[in-house]
This record gives sequence, C-alpha cells and structure tokens, in this order.
Amino acid sequence: MYLEHFGLSELPFGITPDTSYTVITRSHQEALNTLLVAIGSGEGFIKITGEVGTGKTLLCRRLLQAMPENAVSAYLPNPYLSPRTLLLALAEELALAVSTDVDDYHLLKQINRALLEHAAAERRVVLCIDEAQAMPLETLESLRLLSNLETEKRKLMQIILLGQPELDAKLSEPSIRQLLQRIAFHYKLTGLDHQEVGKYLEHRLRVAGYRGEGIFQPRTVRALHRASRGTPRLLNILAHKSLLAAYGEGLHAVKPVHVKRAAADTEGASSPGWW
Repeated sequence: MYLEHFGLSELPFGITPDTSYTVITRSHQEALNTLLVAIGSGEGFIKITGEVGTGKTLLCRRLLQAMPENAVSAYLPNPYLSPRTLLLALAEELALAVSTDVDDYHLLKQINRALLEHAAAERRVVLCIDEAQAMPLETLESLRLLSNLETEKRKLMQIILLGQPELDAKLSEPSIRQLLQRIAFHYKLTGLDHQEVGKYLEHRLRVAGYRGEGIFQPRTVRALHRASRGTPRLLNILAHKSLLAAYGEGLHAVKPVHVKRAAADTEGASSPGWW
C-alpha cells in the first residue's frame, strides 16, 4: 500500500466513522448545537436528516460523547424493528432485566418505571435512532406512543431521529402525521464547502501521521470537491483512490488527473466530463 511512500502510519481516508478524525465543519457543528439545545430544553422529538455519507453516524457518536453528565443515552443503530422488538431493544439499552416472553403491557410498564426512576434522580434519558428512514410505519407510531410517557413537568424520554431524506417522506404519511407535529427541532446536514474540503484532507493526513506538505495542491482540492460534491464518505473514497493512483506513478503529490481517474471508477462521484 502507499503508507510508507507518503510517510503515513495508517490509512487516512477510511469510510468507517472514527471520532479521532473528526473535522469540525459548519454544518456538523450547527447540527450538534441544535441537538444539545434541544436536549437541554427537554423537547420530545428531534430530527436530523442528511444525504448518504454526510456523517450522520459520526454526528451521533459526537453527540454521545458530548452528552450532559445527567444524561442516560440509548442508541439503536438498526431500527428496522417491529414495535415489540423496539421495546425490547430499548429495555436492553436501559439495562433492564426483562424476559423475552413478557407481554407488551408489562414490558411497557417496566420501561415506564425505569424512566420515572431516572426522572426522579434528575437524569435525562435520550434515545438516538440511526438510519431512522428504515423504521417501519407501525414502529414509528409505536415510538410516538412511547413518547407519551411523561410527568406533569416534562417528557420522560427524548428521541432523536437521524436518517436520510427518505425519512421526511415517511413522516409525511397520513397515518403518522401526529409524530411529525411533535418534532420541535430539526436540522439538515449539508456537504463540505471548498475551503472545508482542503482543511478536511489536511487534518486527516496529519492524524494519520503525515508531516510533509503539498500532497493535495489547490487544483486537486477543487477537483475533489467537484467530484465528491463535499460528501465526506465519497470524499474519503476518492482521496484514497487518488493516493493509490499517485503512488502507482511514484509521485508524492496527487494531481487532478488522478482525481478524474478515481471519479470514473467510483459510483456516485461526479463524472469527469462535468468539470
């Protein structure tokens, strides 16, 4: 691989979310601020949407790290669940010892009791649901009913939905219109702008151990921005393939032609013919 060639200690452009490589972009920081304000205000539902690869899972991980000390977090990365399985998953996240054959009434009662205990101890319970666009309609409705659990002062649990734009279409279904009306805070993640792309590339290279200069020149950064449209996951794939192309030619700087080759070989990238 190209690690020794470029003086790297590890691959700088992996596609697995890694908070050690986090670059604070405007969109991500605004989204995180929205989440923290919503949690602080005690609102029931919060929604974050963004296209594939814009960093929703990474945002969720940043949020879990930035939670207030009095917060208890529950995280569901795969919400393609039936209503009952959702309750069981929530109970597991809350560390409740429940039998899998317990009936729905007593299962909900145990969850409600646990939430009341957290509220009495002045702890906030925050449920983060990633890939929420995959949640069946009947499960979304079950989630709305679950949000009815409250004291006279506040909701017993706050629910954060993170998903692709298809989530908005799903929430517009007449059968779950009441849930849409309960979303008090929402934010749409966008891609990186041209300046952010340059800082993003440089930061990830530094974290990966690079101590030189000029792997990605300004023209190359512009080419990567055009090809990826600022989408972080796509940018990582293109940067990785571009480094491979430069390494294959024995070069220590990536040129726009390497980006064009990478884009031609990558699904979802802007076609070189568009530049």
